[in-house]
Amino acid sequence: MNLLFANDTRGAYPPSYYAATATALDPQPPLRESRRADVVVVGAGYTGLSAALHLARRGFEVVVLEAHRVGFGASGRNGGQVGTGQRIDQDALERMAGRADARALWDMGQDAVALVRDLIDTHAMDCPFAPGVIHADWHASEVRHSHAYADRLRRDYGYDKMEPLDRAALQEIVKAPGYQGGVIDHGAGHVHPLRFALGLARAALDAGAVIHEDTLVTRITDGPRPRVDTEEGSIEADHVILAANGYLGELNGQVAAKVMPINNFIIATEPLEPGSVLTRNLAVADSKFVVNYFRMSEDGRLLFGGGESYGYRFPDIIATVRKPMLEVFPHLDKARIDYAWGGTLAITRTRLPYFARPGQGVLSASGYSGHGVALATLAGRALAEAVAGQSEQFDLMARLKLPAFPGGAALRNPLLVLAMTWFSLRDRLGI
Repeated sequence: MNLLFANDTRGAYPPSYYAATATALDPQPPLRESRRADVVVVGAGYTGLSAALHLARRGFEVVVLEAHRVGFGASGRNGGQVGTGQRIDQDALERMAGRADARALWDMGQDAVALVRDLIDTHAMDCPFAPGVIHADWHASEVRHSHAYADRLRRDYGYDKMEPLDRAALQEIVKAPGYQGGVIDHGAGHVHPLRFALGLARAALDAGAVIHEDTLVTRITDGPRPRVDTEEGSIEADHVILAANGYLGELNGQVAAKVMPINNFIIATEPLEPGSVLTRNLAVADSKFVVNYFRMSEDGRLLFGGGESYGYRFPDIIATVRKPMLEVFPHLDKARIDYAWGGTLAITRTRLPYFARPGQGVLSASGYSGHGVALATLAGRALAEAVAGQSEQFDLMARLKLPAFPGGAALRNPLLVLAMTWFSLRDRLGI
């Protein structure tokens, strides 16, 4: 199944709140010739657009190939949360990578948030960064752990932007009776994700990059002069960057064995009474294994993501996401749902992104596991630096040992079903 076309109309953004509230880029022409470039980037999401921008700034001739439209994939459909650190906590990173690399990975995560903010400001993007993300816990034991972890970050990493919340303090902000407490990360934030992707694309074009939309890559041949073939053209280059994340398909087997696509879904309600869901402009992600995440839109809608999916075809999205939304906010049972959309992201077994050189002249970064707004943007810059011969951040991520999924790409869909069933059961049992 080609996930590029399994659930979407070619060349059309999904019917999302984001697409309805963003000004699309003028269509960029498909590639219909054979040519050469210094660097070819496959995928026009955060990773690819950031790589193109930073390469073009360095004077490289860079061409971006996108099967649909700029920001069409996860970059234009996600929850918009710009998280600090890595996808897993520092305790796990220290066990996995040692204290020195764990510290460097933490710093890299902080650098990623700073990069997003700097790009928004430098290029005057129409997606202001709103600071603050709440981690909301369902169980008292989780609250104790969250508060202890906030204290550890302050003590051992000098990070003093975590504000502990008990049940009463959290419920002053989040009008949901089930949460027992949590923390606010004031260093994290949230943005309009599609506007951010479009802002990156405009900045890359202004810097001299070329983008070809409606250009499906059919084959990549590595070597001293790697070649990228498309439906109607081809490009030879010095370097190829794979930046398609969950939509990479079968273009590279090494990456496919370690990066698994999964679907996620978001609904947007009608505009709600101010303060009836959130009393402050903060985003929220909770402690469930199948995470619920939400925030308010500029016009007062609840944007709520979550729900379970056991295959790659989209389900009834409203029914899928409305159920967990009402578990969190039972008083919204009469709220109208105005938008519903899904998209494909990618995970790894460790939940850390996979950086690799999967062929001669080929670099890849993907598998952000729901933490991609900041990390994918930084990954693009790290890929650009690696092409230019400065690969410190790329090599730091590439040193992480990420195991393949058992059975490789062939068994990813059955594994997805088993994993979602297991995690859903854990949520229901509260373990």
